[in-house]
Amino acid sequence: MNKKYLPSALIMYLNYFIHGVGCSILGQAVIKEALAAAWGVEAMAITAISAALGLGRLIALPFAGPLSDKLGRRISTAIGSASYAVYLIGLAFAFSAGQNGGYQIAYVCAIIGGISNSFLDTGIYPAVAEIISSAPGVATMGIKFFIAIAQMLLPFVLGVAVATTATGMVSYNPLFIGCGIIYAVLFVLIFLFPLPDSEQKAGGKSEGLIASLKHTNFSFESIAMIVIGFTCTGTFQLWLNCAQNFAKENAGWANPSIMQTYYSAGTLMALVVTSLLTRKIKDVRFILVYPVICLVTLVAVLIGHSQTLMIAGAFIIGWAGAGGLLQIVTSVCNMLFPKIKGTVTALVMIASSLCNYTILTAASKMAPSHVMIMNIVLTAIGVLLGLFVNARYAKMVSLAEAFLGVTSTSYFLVLLSRKVIR
Repeated sequence: MNKKYLPSALIMYLNYFIHGVGCSILGQAVIKEALAAAWGVEAMAITAISAALGLGRLIALPFAGPLSDKLGRRISTAIGSASYAVYLIGLAFAFSAGQNGGYQIAYVCAIIGGISNSFLDTGIYPAVAEIISSAPGVATMGIKFFIAIAQMLLPFVLGVAVATTATGMVSYNPLFIGCGIIYAVLFVLIFLFPLPDSEQKAGGKSEGLIASLKHTNFSFESIAMIVIGFTCTGTFQLWLNCAQNFAKENAGWANPSIMQTYYSAGTLMALVVTSLLTRKIKDVRFILVYPVICLVTLVAVLIGHSQTLMIAGAFIIGWAGAGGLLQIVTSVCNMLFPKIKGTVTALVMIASSLCNYTILTAASKMAPSHVMIMNIVLTAIGVLLGLFVNARYAKMVSLAEAFLGVTSTSYFLVLLSRKVIR
């Protein structure tokens, strides 16, 4: 990596450090209670605001990628930073508005936050891969690392950020405003430091998602992988946004915010350990094994009703549910369908965003124990889909060895994608 790009890479990663706060802040039980009191709603209703982040991603994903290719990584990242500042500072205004439209303001701001997330993804993921071109996998893994670090530190920040309004209400506006100001600073900094030449506008006409779909033939395997993007997102999003409420109501835990730290610690360890394991174990195996681990954990938590189980559950779900499973799903998609990598990857991310919106919206109207049951059902579906994909994967390999004498799985899969074998 050229050292002149080091400040640029740091700025990119800091965007995701603050994003780690922004994407999980509404899942904290204490913040939910403060916002619910201000807006005159139930605490679980705040989950619908988190769901709006997914709606924003759904709105932006079809065009954020092509715009990043056309306008460059710098512009895409800048749009994301500015939009995220609007989202976070908007939450502060929404709290101050109280029952005079505060909930509605927050919902709109969350949609803007989801849009910003899409632009950050399409700008920063390729940008850091271009900066650290010798190790693009490590570069993108660093994004997840910075997110997890922020989420791990968040419970300790909450106590410092708490404030009291003139009416005596608890407020976390200093945290919202502070993070928003940091994003505004990052917006300025992104224009001050260099990016690689490959950051410049892509030559030629880039094909959009809709155009790509017109000439894409989907198999049962590709559909299953897309749906797994939905189910695996549901597993960790429902836990991240609702598990603390479950702990308060069913485990008698007055302040379960420390669960966030254990969740993030699990994610951090998974990033290291899973990356090592994938050198010896096929990626596709994790698509089955990790959901099974999550399913067993969720059932144990639902039945156990203890703080110890909640802590263990937070760590395990952080590991097996949020520690790179969605990224592994994307990787397997790219391996199984090399001719439609972009299309399938985009669809997996759209499925993930659709889950974030629909499942969290449903959860906002349910009791925490019912949310846990819904998570178990959703994860069980993911297990069945993972079993199907693994079974088909093994069959494809055996067919290659038996009939073609091909020992290279990757070569066979390329042939399969070209319809040489059906």
